[in-house]
Order: sequence, then C-alpha cells, then structure tokens
Amino acid sequence: MEITKDIVYIGVNDHKVDLFEGQYRVRNGMAYNSYLIRDEKTAVMDSVDAHFTDAWLTHIAEILGEASPDYLVVQHMEPDHSGSLAAFAQAYPATQIVASAKAFQMMQQFFGSEFADRRVIVKEGDTLPLGRHTLHFVTAPMVHWPEVIMSYDDADKVLFSADAFGKFGALDVEEPWLPEARRYYIGIVGKYGVQVQAVLKKAAALEIEKVCSLHGPVLTAAELPEVLSAYDAWSAYRPEAEGVLVAYTSIYGHTAAAAEKLAAVLREKGKEVCVMDLARCDMAEAVAQAFRYSKLVLASPTYNGDVFPFTKSFIEHLTERNYQNRTVAFVENGSWAPTAARVMAKMLEGAKNLTVAAPTVTVKGALNPDSEAQIAALADALC
Repeated sequence: MEITKDIVYIGVNDHKVDLFEGQYRVRNGMAYNSYLIRDEKTAVMDSVDAHFTDAWLTHIAEILGEASPDYLVVQHMEPDHSGSLAAFAQAYPATQIVASAKAFQMMQQFFGSEFADRRVIVKEGDTLPLGRHTLHFVTAPMVHWPEVIMSYDDADKVLFSADAFGKFGALDVEEPWLPEARRYYIGIVGKYGVQVQAVLKKAAALEIEKVCSLHGPVLTAAELPEVLSAYDAWSAYRPEAEGVLVAYTSIYGHTAAAAEKLAAVLREKGKEVCVMDLARCDMAEAVAQAFRYSKLVLASPTYNGDVFPFTKSFIEHLTERNYQNRTVAFVENGSWAPTAARVMAKMLEGAKNLTVAAPTVTVKGALNPDSEAQIAALADALC
C-alpha cells in the first residue's frame, strides 16, 4: 500500500489476538503498522509484533530485493512494535538503528543488546537526512512510554506519530475511527493527558498532510480536524458530549430496575442517556463512555458493607485515568444497611472538579413510591 510516492506501508494485521495488552477486547483484531521510506537512503519506520516477524521481513524484501535498508527508526519499544527488532538486526547487520537514548536502554532489557556498534541516538530537534526526505524528531515522553519519539517527514509532510492517533482494529476491517480510537486512547493513554497536550502543541507547529500511527489507518488532512479535536478533549479531560452514562451493577435486578427507571425519566426529559451493566459489558467501553459524557450515575448494591466488585473495579479504572470535570450522582441499594453511596463517594474523593448531584437515591430492596420520588428528583437535578 502506497502512502505517498516514496512511502510504503509494510505492516501486518493480527486476527488471532483476543485481548490487546492482556485486557482490551479487540473483536476486529489489531494492526501493527510499519512503513518504509524510499529515497537515496532507505528508512524502515518501526517493526512489528514478534508473531509476524517473517511476514514483515518478507514485505521489506519484496520492496528492496537484495538491498539492505540504511536505517531502522524505532519510535516506541513496546513489544507489539519492537518485537521483531532483533530478527531485523540479524537479517540486516549493516543497517543503523535510530532511537532515543531511553529506547536503547530498553533494547538491552528486551534483547540483551543496545546495538552499540550501529546505534544512532536522537533527541528533540535532531534530523535524519535521507535525500529528498528529512526526518525531524519530536520527543513524546509518556505518550505513552518514556522513550517515545515521533518523526516528521518534511518532504511529504507526514507525521509518524508512534501510538498517538491510533485505534483498535485491523486495517482489513472497515469501521469508523472514533469509537475504537476513543476506547484505545482512554484505556491506554488516558492517564497522560498533560503529556498529550504538550505533544498536540508541538504538532500544531507542523504542516501535516498525513498521520501514520502504529495502530489504525493512515489519517488524511481532511480527517485531522476531527481527530485533533477529539484528542484535545480527551487529553484536557473535557466531555465530548452532553449526556448521562448510567453505570450499574445488580444482584437480583432491583438496582438494575432503579437504573433503568432513572434512564427512562431522563430520556423523557430529552437527555441523551447510555445505560451499561458493569458485570456484563466491555469494561473498557464503559470507561470510555464515562469520559465521553458530561454526567455519570453510579448505581450499586451494598455488598459486604462495601460496593459491588464490578462497580469498584470501574471506579478504579476511572480514577487511574484521572477522571475529572464531570457531574456524578449515586444510586445505592441495601436491604438493611445501605452504604454503597458513601463508599463510592469516598473512592472518588481524589478526582478533580467533580460536582455531586443530589439527592443520593437509596433503594431498600425493591423500588417503592419513596425511592421513585428520589429518582424523579435526581433526574431533575441532572437536567
């Protein structure tokens, strides 16, 4: 696949993986992207997961024949991108390896070598001339590992963005960019909003025609306004949409009934509402929806004097990713000693700029006129 006249896609699709990074469901697989720049000197941009080493090396050989690449640029050392590095180094012993100093330290950890006889260490502002193309290096620490660099090609105005602007899903499956990019970003990069904001400021100074990330499709100039707007909102922890996520757990169905009742009242009032059962849904999707919407209702039964386990896990996912700038409300259930709301509020104490909507709805067993009145009052407050 040609990206430009001189830039070729040489990545692979993975339809065998079920859990990316051991936790994220990827129903449509994953793409491990790699690119090759053909010029007076040839540069390969990143490698691929070790399960696809042979296919990747075959792609390179199909383009270059018996010739060797001049450079392998390693932007990110996560194994889904660096897994084939050692095999490449063996196949092409004359090729120089270009990376940040921290990346070479990680090569020692992963492969037992820093490739000292052939390494080129680059930092912010350094360049790598290839001929017509010159790569300009942009450091992106903690987006989402500390060694990350990005590379800007000034000839074709292409930003090789490492994991930034990527998404879940293989490239041979057509699907919208935004939903799986949101789930990918919030899950994997969500904690590092400050660092992403810093990279966005660097990107704003570049004239970009295409973005080549390490996951997901090549993004064009026409798509970039939507993409950059989404990244700006996510990394600044601003809601994408005015609406309510009602996230519940339920043991015998009574807390579920309360959550669905609240959602129905909110919809009657014209609110956009998403309802998710935390015990059955994709947890990463629930977390992404919490960041998408401006308001969150947590509904949980009291369980062992605490909160239901799936709700606890959900809140931990939120706080780990710096959940903030939202309105939160609580629905609790407890047949004799309801304490879930207090526990949930305590778990969220460290989150910044949260507004707690009143009243807290307390259900004792099943819904009754009193708890239904509380739901009506909470719906008014959320509207």
